Amino acid sequence: MKVVLVTGLSGSGKSVAIRALEDADFYCIDNLPPSFIPQVLKRLEADGILRVAVAADARTGRDIVDVPHMVAGLREHGTDVRVLFLNADDETLVTRYSETRRRHPMSARLGEQATVQECVAAEREALEPLRALASCIDTTGLLPNALRRWVLETVESKSARITLVFETFGFKKGLPTDADLVFDVRCLTNPYYDKSLRPLTGQDTPVQEFIQADERSSALIADIEQYLRKWLPAYLNEQRSYITVAIGCTGGQHRSVYVAEMLSKAFTTQPLAEVESVLLRHRSISQ
Repeated sequence: MKVVLVTGLSGSGKSVAIRALEDADFYCIDNLPPSFIPQVLKRLEADGILRVAVAADARTGRDIVDVPHMVAGLREHGTDVRVLFLNADDETLVTRYSETRRRHPMSARLGEQATVQECVAAEREALEPLRALASCIDTTGLLPNALRRWVLETVESKSARITLVFETFGFKKGLPTDADLVFDVRCLTNPYYDKSLRPLTGQDTPVQEFIQADERSSALIADIEQYLRKWLPAYLNEQRSYITVAIGCTGGQHRSVYVAEMLSKAFTTQPLAEVESVLLRHRSISQ
């Protein structure tokens, strides 16, 4: 049985994720209290339903803190459980609620006088223990079609002790909130200043050849790869399931994309024993 637990901050895109999973033939349940999840899954499995997605968040109350124990128990019994944590920065979440004029779900617990900012802070604190279990996706500035694609790529990846995610971004747009490790590749020569390369990306051959001509590029990629191969296994000691390695350049279109593509290829062709699944995401060119 494959189970996807969709959680995260209210307003971060859980509804989009659930709809994407429903379109992918998952049986979807929204806002189910975590304490009921094992019983519901047992019943669904008896009925022959083997692909289930459950959305749960801090609205369910104190039993959200029991989710890590519940997930561990399900995995011990052979259930393929993926935890998907959707996040966004505070400004984005507050803006989304202001635009929709909806009440934040946490206001029912904090009181009607609580501001959206206070509700976001309380919910973020309540859900923090789930982040270590989860594949985190920062939906700040991410369009729904990109989010749907990332969700499906994550849940359909191979089951592994650690899923390694390479994610590119532009520093001018800010650091992604889902990053566990961040590497800055702005020291490489920028293709942006070549007008013929400006509209292209690090996936295009002319840009790749331009970056390869910078003798520092191969050394930088090798150093990042060496660091990751040495230290990624240590994350097993923290019971991590997903590690997101963010690679940043100025705009997130050329240098970071090229470096992430090379690193993804390296860890796919010569994988670590602890890393069975490698995903690649480009924030600035996936829209």
